[in-house]
Amino acid sequence: MKQVLHIDGMSCNHCAMSVKNSLEKVAGVASVEVDLKQSIAEVESRSAVSEVQLSSAVESAGYKLASIR
Repeated sequence: MKQVLHIDGMSCNHCAMSVKNSLEKVAGVASVEVDLKQSIAEVESRSAVSEVQLSSAVESAGYKLASIR
């Protein structure tokens, strides 16, 4: 299952890496690709991952989850 997260507040590669590392720790997440220019993270999961889990991971990295599609 693939989800695209729009993230507010990322401004550098360090920001993108922090978000990537935090999202990779969520149970069920298989891979994460962060596009800094578009302010998105593409999350591929092996099993269902809730919006709450993803939002918590983004917020723990210090950023805000704007939306998920």
